[in-house]
Amino acid sequence: MKKLTIFVTVLAIFGLSACQWGTKNSTDKPVDNNVPQEKPVVQNPAEMENTIKNLSSDILALLKNKDFESLALKIHPTQGIRFSPYAYVSKDDLHFSADDFLQLIKEDKTRVWGSADGSGFPIDLNFTDYYKKYIWDLDFTRAPENSFDKRLGQGNSLDNALEFYAGAHVMEYHFAGFEPQYEGMDWRSLRLVFAEENGQWYLVGIIHDQWTI
Repeated sequence: MKKLTIFVTVLAIFGLSACQWGTKNSTDKPVDNNVPQEKPVVQNPAEMENTIKNLSSDILALLKNKDFESLALKIHPTQGIRFSPYAYVSKDDLHFSADDFLQLIKEDKTRVWGSADGSGFPIDLNFTDYYKKYIWDLDFTRAPENSFDKRLGQGNSLDNALEFYAGAHVMEYHFAGFEPQYEGMDWRSLRLVFAEENGQWYLVGIIHDQWTI
């Protein structure tokens, strides 16, 4: 009986040592509960809207000052940026990566950006002239109205921005009109479209809008 007790004790000690050996040689690293773990930044809707509004204001200032090099840093790193001369966004609208955009602003080459409303003629312009007519035809930093994900300028063109850019958000800057005789048909809007990547928001689209036939 005494020998049996000694044998059982030896087995128990051996088993405990084996368990400890297996633990020490495990590939699993122990978790240090004292080290803070990184977590993705999750904003509530109000914080997200405020972030986009601030970013949009910064981009307006860059557009006004023609600081295109700084603007390129705001362009979405994987989706790039698309330019739409009217409300309806098409896959055929000219699209550029940030690097291609930096090359674009240095060129005098003309490109076809779409078709002009009314005439249907090609919008054949270099970037400088496109900027003057279909981006910054007015000082949109002085626009009396702005909105988040809501269309202000109402015309005949379909506004499909939120459908085309799934999961994106749109800031619109709007002038309701200038000459009374036109009864508001001379309104203008500029829309900036933002998409998220790894917790950061970037510019993916610039849409110019006005009354169309």
